[in-house]
Amino acid sequence: MSFWDQQFSTEHYKYGTAPNAFLVSQAARIAPGSRVLVPGDGEGRNGVWLAEQGHDVMSIDSSAVGLEKTQALARSRGVRVTTVHADLVEWEPVAASVDAVVSIYLHFPPDIRAKIHAKFIRALRPGGLFILEAFHPSHFGSSTFGPKDVTMLYSLDLLRADLTAFAATATGGAHEELLAEEVTVDLDEGPGHAGRSQVTRWVLRV
Repeated sequence: MSFWDQQFSTEHYKYGTAPNAFLVSQAARIAPGSRVLVPGDGEGRNGVWLAEQGHDVMSIDSSAVGLEKTQALARSRGVRVTTVHADLVEWEPVAASVDAVVSIYLHFPPDIRAKIHAKFIRALRPGGLFILEAFHPSHFGSSTFGPKDVTMLYSLDLLRADLTAFAATATGGAHEELLAEEVTVDLDEGPGHAGRSQVTRWVLRV
């Protein structure tokens, strides 16, 4: 059984069933009835909430157990979410196929991070949104949750280096930062994320 299958193999939802607060604050930017990709959606709290808002949602995760819980949560809320069991290293997007990509606490090691972020940008249609919240490097060592490798945490400078060059190439320079901040927040996301945290928030339109 994989690490994330083990993490999700409990009756409760590790990160709760409520959506991420930053996603909720930014959701008005997503046009009604959009096609939204939620990579690393875990047990589905964000994808299911987006489906409740009327979006056509595809949630991708490497944990089959998490995806089963996503479908259970969707059924309990009376909505439908398309789930895809895939390793994001191997997964390839359909180019220009979605209106928004939502990446919430999805962290990758340096050797694959830029490549996977480029896939997310490539999946976006012109005018599409990339919405991200992740732990900032200053979060490392300050709590019991979050990645245990500081190289997997994201600053704005790191994200800009990964993504804006690709976005400029892919869209002829038509990209815009709608929000960019590094802030301290108090997370209340189930037993997995509870407490003071230093986070990076970024919203990009391509």
